[in-house]
Amino acid sequence: MRRAAPCKVNLALDILGRRPDGYHDMRMIMQTVSLCDTVSLEEAEAGFRLESDFVPAGKVSLEQQAAEAFFAEIGQPLPGLRVKLEKNTPAYAGLGGGSADVAALLRILRERYAPDMPEETLERIGFSVGSDMPFCIRGGTALAQGRGEVLTDLTPLPDCVLVLCKPDFGISTGELFARADRYPPLRRPDIDGMVSALEARDLAGVAARLENVFEAALPETYGEVFTIKDRLRELGALNAAMSGSGPAVFGLFADREAAAAAVNILRRQYVQTYLVRPLTRAEVRGD
Repeated sequence: MRRAAPCKVNLALDILGRRPDGYHDMRMIMQTVSLCDTVSLEEAEAGFRLESDFVPAGKVSLEQQAAEAFFAEIGQPLPGLRVKLEKNTPAYAGLGGGSADVAALLRILRERYAPDMPEETLERIGFSVGSDMPFCIRGGTALAQGRGEVLTDLTPLPDCVLVLCKPDFGISTGELFARADRYPPLRRPDIDGMVSALEARDLAGVAARLENVFEAALPETYGEVFTIKDRLRELGALNAAMSGSGPAVFGLFADREAAAAAVNILRRQYVQTYLVRPLTRAEVRGD
């Protein structure tokens, strides 16, 4: 059994504050896009085996944690499973590639072992493993609140394409949250305005409100993020922003030809540059 694992971008991201449990309350508008890993599952004789170049050394993988939580939920022992990841989404980029892989695995497990399980239950299982899992399971365009588990479906993003560009470095999410606590942003994303723009099918209005408060917390050594944002706008993007905790940047384009040209230009310097489109919730679910 095989499933696509599409990644996400954050059209808007706000941090409301640190919680007593050490996590942060967030308010975000999240969008699934068409850059995908592929997850495949086979039954095996015994145990859980993950085949990937990104298997964590000495740690139980998120995929195994999710599988164990799934079978605990349905009251069955974990069968022998072999999971294979074919990676296309850049790792440690702020695109939720790892969460998308786990979400795809959970969708496969539900299809194979518990087809009547409500999606809300699957999202709850995913949330026990990671904050982005509920959205990656649901997909489409959504407002995410709390740690990311409180989801409200939104009007789909109007017809457009996106250019994703990841510079050749990573950013520690924990470090960036700590810096965001120390350096609060001077302005907040207009998330309510973006929701209204989505409802009005106003792409320019959505683009005007792209904003990520993590950008205000970036150290000077990560200034290339802003260089890429400026370059995307010069190449025809309506606007650009960093996704999640970065460092991947995306530009929102109304013109597909301009976006394709931007990819060709940026790829000369940034190999991990992609032309993608937004996906609806139905496409993520395979309806």
